[in-house]
Amino acid sequence: MAYRSKVALVYLLGFALDLLNMFVATIAYPDIARELDASVTELAWISNAYMLGLTLIIPMSVWLAARLGERRLILGSLLVFGIASALVAQAGSIESLIGWRLLQGLGGGLLLPVGQALAYRQLPPAQRAHFTGVVLLVALMVPALSPAAGGLIVEELSWRWIFYLNVPVALLAVSLGMLWLKPDQASSERPTLDARGLLLAVSGLSLMLIALSLLSEPDTRAFGLLGLVLSAAVTALYVRDGWRKPAAILDLQLIKNPSLRLAMLIYLCVPGIFTGTNLIAVLYLHGLGFGAAQTGALMLPWAAGSGVAIMLGKRTFNRIGPKPLLIAGMVLQCLGIVLLMRIEPPAGSLLIIAYAVMGLGGSLCSITAQTLAFVGIAPEKMGHSSALWNINRQLGFCLGAALLSSLLGALGTDGFNYCFLAAALITLVPIAAVLRHDSTKVLALLTSPLIQEKSV
Repeated sequence: MAYRSKVALVYLLGFALDLLNMFVATIAYPDIARELDASVTELAWISNAYMLGLTLIIPMSVWLAARLGERRLILGSLLVFGIASALVAQAGSIESLIGWRLLQGLGGGLLLPVGQALAYRQLPPAQRAHFTGVVLLVALMVPALSPAAGGLIVEELSWRWIFYLNVPVALLAVSLGMLWLKPDQASSERPTLDARGLLLAVSGLSLMLIALSLLSEPDTRAFGLLGLVLSAAVTALYVRDGWRKPAAILDLQLIKNPSLRLAMLIYLCVPGIFTGTNLIAVLYLHGLGFGAAQTGALMLPWAAGSGVAIMLGKRTFNRIGPKPLLIAGMVLQCLGIVLLMRIEPPAGSLLIIAYAVMGLGGSLCSITAQTLAFVGIAPEKMGHSSALWNINRQLGFCLGAALLSSLLGALGTDGFNYCFLAAALITLVPIAAVLRHDSTKVLALLTSPLIQEKSV
């Protein structure tokens, strides 16, 4: 086996583990809530803590890779991930489970940027498109199959086994990495860490997520509002500190790029909101009498819709540009969410249609946004833009789950339809920005290699 194939396989195993833990935990929420006496807000933090860990560690990935070496960093991250998975499975309280999920996210968060960079570096440009197709296939199949498989595991064994099963996969990836990955080359470069910027970014994001969870309870709503104000203040300090800093941990000037900025907004309002919608839908359907396996199987029609979206996006983006695809995607996901408001037992066919339409619309937006994000970005800025993109991606998942679960907590069990309505409306928020976006430069870059866009 060629070395580049070995590197790719190690990366794809880590990528699959990350996706698995983002999607499979949701199906176990009803059982976790019953066994650990967890509230809706606490259940949301099972996912939020994991994605918070992912988000907080990504800015450090370039610095850690330079200090420790990519091979050591990947192997260490996989070990941390595997150990944390076992600790999550043994958790005796919802508080300890959330804490170990944060550690699990910290381990998994380094696999995405570092493993991706290492894998792509081994491939000549002509082969990168094919590898991207393989990555997209994994990104489609894992979310599609893991909830259904997780539902069966929960029903036949226990919710704890969906986390125990991470351990052998992580150990397999570690073993293959030790055998296949070449030792790190010694380097005299020792980049400095923007500690102040990192502290401000971590504090702002943490305050935001904690505040959103506090807003869902009447007794803590005032503290939630205070937390939002503090989060906004800390975030403003972070932007002011790092906006023009030469050695900033993230190059915030890249946000001036209109395509990257629009793509990040799309990811917050469409795939991010679907994460929260799916969380609310699982709880809603459980209340209607749907079993874990039956609910998990709904990701199969979602995957079918996503597969169609991937083919449409790849074939039409270069010809028609991002605008029609993004608008169609937002409208379709909005329609799918509205259909959830019409669900009554047994409603099997309507549920399948709703998830298929959400998969088609949401994935059409995510595929288009990811393609749009890096149009016109200079090669030397690709590392920072990738970090910004991945942080925004994880932030979207966190915010979507936190926002809708907080709304449900505030409204009570009679508020499911209001949550779905809010999700449908938020999905349409980026339409004005899409209509204002100038796609002529994007189409010029895609159709003529002689035309160059000035990159930030």
